[in-house]
Amino acid sequence: MEIIADLLKILGRIITILPLMLLVALFMGRRSIGELPVFDFLLVLTLGAVVGADIAEPEINHLYTAFAIVAIGILQKIFSELSIRNDKFKKLTTFAPVVVVKDGLFLVNNLKKINYSLENILEFLREDGIFNITEVGLALIEANGKLSVYRKPEKAPAVGIAKPSTGIAYPVILEGKVSHQTLSDLNLNEDWLHAQLKSQGFTNSKAVFFAAVDADRQVHISPYSDGRA
Repeated sequence: MEIIADLLKILGRIITILPLMLLVALFMGRRSIGELPVFDFLLVLTLGAVVGADIAEPEINHLYTAFAIVAIGILQKIFSELSIRNDKFKKLTTFAPVVVVKDGLFLVNNLKKINYSLENILEFLREDGIFNITEVGLALIEANGKLSVYRKPEKAPAVGIAKPSTGIAYPVILEGKVSHQTLSDLNLNEDWLHAQLKSQGFTNSKAVFFAAVDADRQVHISPYSDGRA
């Protein structure tokens, strides 16, 4: 009987806590649900922990949980207002957008600052339908961790017109390392690649952060820095 009573108590907590969670979520606003900046992410984790503990532990005072949920909602609302009204507060408590690609070139130092790998950015670009880095005029990582891409004007789709494509560019150098498998798949060899690097002022692949070969066998190179090695 005691087990049944505890189960009914847990069921009652779920029935009463979920409507309260819904009201608090609506009060917090669309921003907290759609974007999840750092502080909102922490609040969601805290809410999950508070509600989970309340449901799993019948001995916890239900009133305290309800108070905690309301307090978290109010705190998020205050934080959001401060972020909107005070630029200094916003800079201290949120991530600023970081440019990671400019004019088809990776900004390696910026990638290191935010701990994003080359593979992360390439995956984001593919998800956006971009398989050739030369199409990118500007790409930046937003505060919520998503990649925003501005295509070069000549690469961007016009209204009512199918998106133009420059085809797929195949990565042959990733962070200074030559992809022998890709070269083999393209019926190319490392000697050919080094000749292409040399023609663009690179003596070896170590200075190349990223390089890709398109269907016309044109090599696009994004160096570690503006210098040549």
